[in-house]
Amino acid sequence: MSRKPEPKGRPELKGRAARLTRLLPTGRAQAARTPFVLLVVVLLGGGLIGLLVLNSALSEGAFQLDDLQRETKNLTDEEQALQRDIDAYSAPDALQRRARELAMVPGGDPAFLAPDGKVKGVPAPASAARAPLVLAPEALVTATAPPAATPMPSASTPTPGR
Repeated sequence: MSRKPEPKGRPELKGRAARLTRLLPTGRAQAARTPFVLLVVVLLGGGLIGLLVLNSALSEGAFQLDDLQRETKNLTDEEQALQRDIDAYSAPDALQRRARELAMVPGGDPAFLAPDGKVKGVPAPASAARAPLVLAPEALVTATAPPAATPMPSASTPTPGR
């Protein structure tokens, strides 16, 4: 077997060291550097693409947030308008006007049942003749004296006819 001549400037190795040097590449380390450079380029490119995708997703989320905030504002405005309508319909003068349109009259005197089963008070039916005069809301505000309250019969007060 013939040996390769060793390059100048390198000492000649013998034995185990000579066998190990044959296993090592003799050319420049260019081949070992290429996969590393390729790996770095792929990682940088993947990172940039990942940032681009993340930025796009955040922008899409910002647009959705803006749309949802606009929708929330519109629904809040609608809710407030509906609440104003409810307040207008539940005002006393509006309820009174609607009751008159439905031909309703104020109820008569109520009667109450005690826990022992006794009837307290004298019930009276509602009639259109007993309906009080309806005043305009302005007249109610300018009225000086509140209507007289009728006292409720107490448990110790005997009811007539009972």
